[in-house]
Amino acid sequence: MVDSIGQAERSAVMARVRGENTRPELIVRKLVFAAGYRYRLHVRTLPGSPDMVFPGRKKVIFVHGCFWHRHDNCNLARMPKSRVEFWSDKLNGNKARDARTYDALRQAGWQVHVVWECELGDLTTLEEDLRAFLGPAGGSPKLGLS
Repeated sequence: MVDSIGQAERSAVMARVRGENTRPELIVRKLVFAAGYRYRLHVRTLPGSPDMVFPGRKKVIFVHGCFWHRHDNCNLARMPKSRVEFWSDKLNGNKARDARTYDALRQAGWQVHVVWECELGDLTTLEEDLRAFLGPAGGSPKLGLS
């Protein structure tokens, strides 16, 4: 199947796709900050430049879009109908790169947690998952959803 829009239009659309400060990332950051956790953003010296880094805890969080990072068994990770070979190579490459990144971080002593875009539909469960991963905070035991 051929792309339904021209190459210049497609390029303009793809140029607007952000890698940092996405809506899902901002939601997770707000939850974590409200809980009293402090973190660094996009530390370039770590493999994969994690979205959130908790240096004192040796923990990192990645906030991934289900489509771009191929979330297994997720409706948001469906394959486009046009240029299937291109997208398959691109998205599978992303997934392989993610696995290498997680391995490198773990080898360096970091704990890795991934928040998937689709998990934002259930903030209560997300809150519990984040608390379980990060451990006790200096402030409130809840992430401020109430």
